[in-house]
Amino acid sequence: MNSETTPAPPQVTYAPPMTINVLRQGVKVAVRQMLAVAGLCLIVLSLPIGFATPFLPVGLPMAVIGAVLLGRNAVWGRRWMEGMLARYPRIEKMAPGWLMVRVFGREKRVFTDKAG
Repeated sequence: MNSETTPAPPQVTYAPPMTINVLRQGVKVAVRQMLAVAGLCLIVLSLPIGFATPFLPVGLPMAVIGAVLLGRNAVWGRRWMEGMLARYPRIEKMAPGWLMVRVFGREKRVFTDKAG
């Protein structure tokens, strides 16, 4: 009789299957990024459309919808728009208060005119 024992094959462990919540989270991120890119495209397209239709204000609602989509769905978009508002404060003066609350979650900044 042979008293040698054969080594047992190593146990193979597999990663647990992904739950549906992980897949849902990935889909949510992809949809948010697509909405942000759509918002950026609307902002870019609103300029030539605004110039092409001067008597029908089509470009302005497109730009507003694009800004809302971009600011609400992407951190990079919100950062870019905050930088533009800091660089050009006249844009924030023209923006309505409800838009600032919906996009950035804050009220408009109060600017003082420097007379003198």
